[in-house]
Amino acid sequence: MNNFDNYIPDWFKSFVSVGNDLIWSQYLIGLLITAGIFFTIGSRFVQIRWFPEMFRALGEKPETLDNGKKGISPFQAFAISAGSRVGTGNIAGVATAIVLGGPGAVFWMWLIAMIGAASAFIEATLAQVYKVPDKEGGFRGGPAYYITKGLNQKWLGIVFAVLITVTFAFVFNTVQSNTIAESLNTQYSISPIVTGLVLAVLTAVIIFGGVRSIAKLSSVIVPVMALIYIGIVLVILVINYDQIIPMLGTIVKSAFGLEQVTGGAVGAAVLQGIKRGLFSNEAGMGSAPNAAATAAAPHPVKQGLIQSLGVFFDTMLVCTSTAIMILLYSGLRFGEKAPQGVEVTQSALNEHLGSGGGIFLTVAITLFAFSSLVGNYYYGQSNIEFLSKNKPLMFVFRCLVVVLVFVGAVVKTETVWSTADLFMGLMAVVNLVSIIGLSNIAFAVMKDYRLQRKQGKKPIFRPEELEINLFGIESWGMNKKNKSLY
Repeated sequence: MNNFDNYIPDWFKSFVSVGNDLIWSQYLIGLLITAGIFFTIGSRFVQIRWFPEMFRALGEKPETLDNGKKGISPFQAFAISAGSRVGTGNIAGVATAIVLGGPGAVFWMWLIAMIGAASAFIEATLAQVYKVPDKEGGFRGGPAYYITKGLNQKWLGIVFAVLITVTFAFVFNTVQSNTIAESLNTQYSISPIVTGLVLAVLTAVIIFGGVRSIAKLSSVIVPVMALIYIGIVLVILVINYDQIIPMLGTIVKSAFGLEQVTGGAVGAAVLQGIKRGLFSNEAGMGSAPNAAATAAAPHPVKQGLIQSLGVFFDTMLVCTSTAIMILLYSGLRFGEKAPQGVEVTQSALNEHLGSGGGIFLTVAITLFAFSSLVGNYYYGQSNIEFLSKNKPLMFVFRCLVVVLVFVGAVVKTETVWSTADLFMGLMAVVNLVSIIGLSNIAFAVMKDYRLQRKQGKKPIFRPEELEINLFGIESWGMNKKNKSLY
């Protein structure tokens, strides 16, 4: 498996190493936290106040499109983004965070999720405001669109489109296929080459089916596998009920250096918790808005609420489930030389549930990661369409996705994770700066939703009725009255 890593140029490995040292400095972490706090205060703690409203929005039926067909429902859009969120970050990523950062890393994952849910609300709302019609009669959108139309910075929109295409369709998909290959190799000694070939073929079949097949697949796989996964953890908690309170205490103490489990500084827990938390829940990274824009919703805020709920679903439920299993594992070791990734989680399940635990996790990681593969691909597709309408380019893009799914399965785990960290950080910087610049629009749209709800109405978005002027709107009935600047 590792022999294939020799084909990766040394200059690329150096670029990734130096780039990570620069991008993951205290400045990016400060930006993530500052932006989350700014959006939390500016929205008056929307992620807490409107938590019940999130579930109401999730259950609404899709709007009928101009072509007479039903659009992608709020739940299906939630499932596409969850399909990308819920993946190896929840299983392998959490294990790595705990091994390198100690139990305290879990606390910082919770914190970044809590404030990041406000960032997720803002970016998803903006994605709905600036979404555009697609060739299938539905919608597409995301940061590249709201940067270009809302900020009037097309060059920056192009930069983001390139970054997210490379990050998700290429780099993050290598992480997913790598974790599947590692899990199958550990549990059943299946060659990563065989796994890579099978995944490449299955990915090709799915991605040539269009966004609706992705939505259908994700809406079935993600809820079922997540519920089973969480159910397994509940069984483990019941068996180990007397260790739950001490374990939670260890997490909090370790987060602030009151209990030095790893012998390292508090900074290790903070860095690993925020890194792996961001990789898992994607709050503020600019990825989930691409899925949020596809929904046929009557008001942008509804998708903002649904994507905010997605952050809680990912971190508070799925990531915490994994953390509990790992922290109750007696063979857990810490430090860079200790086992990391999915191997740790498999060992923990084997201890708690016997040999059946490892088998279950192999199935779970395969389903989690494969749903992420197709969700990640859609993000790339949406942004390729932003860059160019050239059909041969789209075909080449799809072929590259399939090839890199295979490549990810056969290279070193450290290589794919380091590359993912670098591009994830670059994406987050561009997106966070952009949504801070557009926050006044998101807050105005939120106020419009709140007033309509207060009046007992079903909120419907009419941009011309806002207190601020909007330009660049294509999907909310303004393109005839108020021409787009573009």
